[in-house]
Amino acid sequence: MLQKNSGISKSTVHKDVSERLKKINPSLAKEVRIILDENKAERHIRGGMATKLKYSHLKNN
Repeated sequence: MLQKNSGISKSTVHKDVSERLKKINPSLAKEVRIILDENKAERHIRGGMATKLKYSHLKNN
């Protein structure tokens, strides 16, 4: 969503929050890293849930 509204690519945003932020604000960078790692660990679950929801209407018909 961010890149659609601002014209910034996802890879640029990721690089900014994972690398450049360390130099600007190390404590905030640590907090962001925790969130990114948590999201990475959970994304396969979210993907499975999205697929289940996508096809759930087929069972109901």
